[in-house]
Amino acid sequence: MRYRKKPVVVEVFQLTDDPEMEAPAWFTQAVLDEKIWIDRSLRDGYARVYGCTIQTLEGRIHARLGDYIIQGVNGELYPCKPDIFLKTYEEA
Repeated sequence: MRYRKKPVVVEVFQLTDDPEMEAPAWFTQAVLDEKIWIDRSLRDGYARVYGCTIQTLEGRIHARLGDYIIQGVNGELYPCKPDIFLKTYEEA
């Protein structure tokens, strides 16, 4: 038997270190709820973001800058590499 995945619209945020980029409310809330931890390093006296750690259904998974953070249909969070994201999703 073969099945096709149902079309589902998800919320997405591409992780960046751009200070001008505003994160969506669901991402900010996940940080406040400690479901997402921003990974930073101190370099030359400045804190630099290099990724985040996400509490997923499968455990904690690290995402790097450029990765997409997806909020699924039940509010679950998970990262996705850009190449896989672009092959799997299209703008709704």
